[in-house]
Amino acid sequence: MRKHLVIATRGSRLALWQAEHVKSRLEAQDPGLTVSLNVIKTKGDIILDVPLSKVGGKGLFVKEIEEALLDGRADLAVHSIKDVPMVLPEGLILGCVPQREACTDCFLSVHYADPDALPQKAHVGTSSLRRQAQLLSMRPDLRISSLRGNVDTRLRKLQNGEYDAIILASAGLNRLGLSAPYMAPLDPERFLPAVGQGALGIECREDNYDLLVLLASLEDRATRVCVDAERGFLAGLEGGCQVPIAGHARLVDEETVSLKGLVAEVDGSLILRGEKNGNAADARALGLELAGELLNKGGRAILEKLYQQQ
Repeated sequence: MRKHLVIATRGSRLALWQAEHVKSRLEAQDPGLTVSLNVIKTKGDIILDVPLSKVGGKGLFVKEIEEALLDGRADLAVHSIKDVPMVLPEGLILGCVPQREACTDCFLSVHYADPDALPQKAHVGTSSLRRQAQLLSMRPDLRISSLRGNVDTRLRKLQNGEYDAIILASAGLNRLGLSAPYMAPLDPERFLPAVGQGALGIECREDNYDLLVLLASLEDRATRVCVDAERGFLAGLEGGCQVPIAGHARLVDEETVSLKGLVAEVDGSLILRGEKNGNAADARALGLELAGELLNKGGRAILEKLYQQQ
């Protein structure tokens, strides 16, 4: 085992926190090991003046990082799993999925306690078509605007009065210790999160056996099972993170996983939901099955129309 490893990461404060978190855990496993960070700008970091759904392409936040793994500039990469495409480049794998943070979305506002408390035609910021669709399903009167930038930038725009409320992932807020005057985590029973939200994925070369052994100590089975089910669902829909698709899995017991999924019209006028339970060992297959059911219920037409528009 080499005594020095390089982690490829994006440069946002949240990405650096995540990379530093993994760095400290790896160094704690082996006192003789040192780990450094290689900060890389991705296409998604560079293009900030266009809504994510309009930028196009998959892997907006990972492609350049994966190139660093393949050419040897880095040994591993720490991603938010919701940013990772379903198909990885040949030679790379998700070598580890650590324990998940909160998977929920969080409502934030300076003046209002939750979405129900917003006044008519309130202005809400989000970069996610998934969040937009579910918000408009609950409150068709809301004005939704694209909100780009890192977590600090988005919070600053809220505090400056540009929005009545914004929606962010609870995990990022928890990891960075950030807050707003009013914060309300949105129950997944009512507001489904993104596939893989709150979970990290550690990507590396599949032939780096020594590293895979080291990463095994960070693996969390429950999170891996749930992420496999959710990613199976997204793969079955052939969707990326910039479409109105949501999925949330949980372990009912050691051997049973429950998965809920959603496909929606962007304007919230139609929300297709489904749920399946199955064996945890077949989590990905369960996700694929649920995807097939929602496609046949009308999801295929929704997604085809959206892709044509994009």
